[in-house]
Amino acid sequence: MNRLKLDNKKNSLDLTLKDLDSLMVAFSGGVDSALLLAVAYEVLGRKVTAITAISDIHPAKEKEAAIEFAKKLGIKHILLKSKEMNHPNFVANRKDRCYICKKILFKDILTIAAQLGIKNVAHGANIDDLKDFRPGLKAAHELGVIAPLIDAKLTKDDIRLLSKEIHLTEWNKPAMSCLATRIPYGTPITREALELVEQAEDVLFGLGFITCRVRIHGNVARIEVNQEDFTKILDERIRQTVVGRFRTIGFRHIAVDLEGYIQGSMNRP
Repeated sequence: MNRLKLDNKKNSLDLTLKDLDSLMVAFSGGVDSALLLAVAYEVLGRKVTAITAISDIHPAKEKEAAIEFAKKLGIKHILLKSKEMNHPNFVANRKDRCYICKKILFKDILTIAAQLGIKNVAHGANIDDLKDFRPGLKAAHELGVIAPLIDAKLTKDDIRLLSKEIHLTEWNKPAMSCLATRIPYGTPITREALELVEQAEDVLFGLGFITCRVRIHGNVARIEVNQEDFTKILDERIRQTVVGRFRTIGFRHIAVDLEGYIQGSMNRP
């Protein structure tokens, strides 16, 4: 990465944030929103507030990571119980599921921000997100939620590099999306299915798999891991552990996807 180009992007981010008199950051605990929150706090200080959504679609460990991060930096942090699971159009799991979810969430965040006298709300979308199917970006744009990382033209690689330079432990954290993305479009989202997925992925994390997904197809668990981890997951001891634990959780059939982990694989037509 060209050093001058990266410095220019960081300066652009600083200038964008400097123009704001107050800011609430939608903070998931992931690497993108962590960098945004850290830089915003560096620029704006106590004018910054973090807010994190809590619900069945978000892994519990992500909530704990967000709490720990905000506490470590001394940033005011609000936990918001989001309501997407009460919305029939979200639960129906249509193609616009992410749009519906973000519309509900950002409306609630904007309401809280207004009550606190905070004029701006931002989320951690980056320039690479524009290349994927991300209906949630449309919801954010419609509601006036800003995306400073996109405005500064920061890619995922840029964000990781900058995060490492300012010593954020999250710099190499694997990408994590909400648990609803593990359920195929058209299959209703239930709390039971979300719990199955979270428990199954926790098994894989516990076995040392850093990047993994468990896609749920009825009573079949389709495991995605990086291709370099194929040998590991097929090791006899680990294979038997995965099968045994997944059966205990409630899956009848356990499969490994030979294509490996593909971000957004459920978005294929």
